[in-house]
Amino acid sequence: MKHVTIVVPTGNLNLSSITGSYEIMTRANAYWQRIGNPAKYEVQLASFEEEIKSNVGFFSLHPFPIKKIKKTDLIIIPSLSYDYANVLQDNAALIHWIREQYKNGAEVASICTGAFLVAATGLLEGKVCSTHWNAANDFRKMFPDVHLQTDKLIVAEERIYTNGGAYSFLNLILFLVEKYFDRDTAIYCSKVFQIEFERNSQSPFAIFQAQKNHGDTLIEKAQTYIEKNLSEKISFETLASTLATSRRNFDRRFIKATGNTPVEYLQRVKVEVAKSILEKGKKSIFEVMNEVGYSDDKAFREVFKKITGLSPLDYRSKFSKAA
Repeated sequence: MKHVTIVVPTGNLNLSSITGSYEIMTRANAYWQRIGNPAKYEVQLASFEEEIKSNVGFFSLHPFPIKKIKKTDLIIIPSLSYDYANVLQDNAALIHWIREQYKNGAEVASICTGAFLVAATGLLEGKVCSTHWNAANDFRKMFPDVHLQTDKLIVAEERIYTNGGAYSFLNLILFLVEKYFDRDTAIYCSKVFQIEFERNSQSPFAIFQAQKNHGDTLIEKAQTYIEKNLSEKISFETLASTLATSRRNFDRRFIKATGNTPVEYLQRVKVEVAKSILEKGKKSIFEVMNEVGYSDDKAFREVFKKITGLSPLDYRSKFSKAA
């Protein structure tokens, strides 16, 4: 029988990602036994702390002492609070424990911003991972050697599983149930907990955040110009010249400051504005397309779907206030 450890880090936690993971994993185990099989694993909540309070003290957890766990097969890391630097500092012992368990053969699964804890172990260096789209800028600053892909809902890399934000952890746990049991058990859990099965992207839910606290005033001027001239055809060659820099230097500084090329940034800003208009539900797709500076319907639909994972029509149907 395998051993699953849901770690409880020090700090203010997202309690739902702990209790939700525990409930689904134990329900899968119970179902597996009910249909005539031996138990697959034992699930424990474990921590270096004897008691951890959450949600401003309304709830408290009394986890198993993690020092007593010499070997585990799967580690599940919950979502963390957004004070990342302090959280990682306060959990130095846990980070070391996770790294050692991985070296001993354990698999590691992180929920939402739990990816920061995995990245702090060094195990993600040079690898691909996901986390909440809202934490992407902070993650890239702290862990530049990790290839972050926030469009992915679940990323699997050499016994390490990371997932997107918030309640998408339910899909990660279903993924683990299918891996540890079988597809029938995962489908059973999806029905019992009413979780949409096989979601693979968090892109439709992402809100593009223009990175402007980078300290490069030249690039900040370029960003402002782009945002104020969405309906115009922008020449980045001309914009670079206006800002008294070469196009090559402009592109290099733009990528360093924002994490996007100028073209990618322009596309993302256009799509974010288009999403906002579509959510109001009052304008046609053609009107929205023109408002954000696209004259080619096919090009607009392709860029929109590439960024959001949905067509403009499907996005409006899903998120429109009128709908």
